[in-house]
Amino acid sequence: QVQLVESGGGLVQAGGSLRLSCVASGRTFSTYTVAWFRQAPGKEREFVGGITWNGNIDYSTSVKGRFTISRDSAKKTVYLQMNSLNPADTAVYYCVARNGVLLKTTTYDYNNWGQGTQVTVSS
Repeated sequence: QVQLVESGGGLVQAGGSLRLSCVASGRTFSTYTVAWFRQAPGKEREFVGGITWNGNIDYSTSVKGRFTISRDSAKKTVYLQMNSLNPADTAVYYCVARNGVLLKTTTYDYNNWGQGTQVTVSS
């Protein structure tokens, strides 16, 4: 198990940018696949994007081209750079992790969750 702590959320105007960070602690992080999910009010949690331990990255179609995921294994940190934000991106963003090589896109595939960080985009 790893413990995950997200930071970097906040209020931003449409068209702006934010960078979320997810810092892991606990057991070795190097073999973990890490992803970001988000949950908007009244909606299901949805996959945003993720990165495998060996650097493979994928994004949902709704954020592809605007969001970028990167990983600093030495710092046990994964970043989500979010550009060109719009009000539809408003949600609580969760960092999740699983010990495995495959990047999964469903919530039940991840057993390590952060507490979430709120991102609000005003129009």
